[in-house]
Amino acid sequence: MATTARRGPYFCGIDAAMDVVSGKWKSLILWELDQYGVRRFAQLRRGLPGVSEKMLVQQLREMEEDGLVHREVFPEVPPRVEYSLTGHGVSLNHALAALGAWGTERIQRIGAEKVAVPVA
Repeated sequence: MATTARRGPYFCGIDAAMDVVSGKWKSLILWELDQYGVRRFAQLRRGLPGVSEKMLVQQLREMEEDGLVHREVFPEVPPRVEYSLTGHGVSLNHALAALGAWGTERIQRIGAEKVAVPVA
């Protein structure tokens, strides 16, 4: 399934997991798809302020290669493309839930601001 070069060797399971979610945008893409379900490219881009089109395309391709995201192209003019989480992506999101809870507690503890995400 995965054709990417990310195949180890790894020191431990955390090393292997972080290899798949490395970078700022992958975990946020996972979150966006988990929160809102099936999304089109433009919806993802609007939901992730600051991500460039090039970076979003690259991250989505890697996530598709790693079996985290399903990309469906509809034969329409213009073509419609939708992204959704695979079962593997859902299970990764569940694994990241404890890390997200830790981060939410940290935001509150240090009084950090949260980015205002537009409602889509």
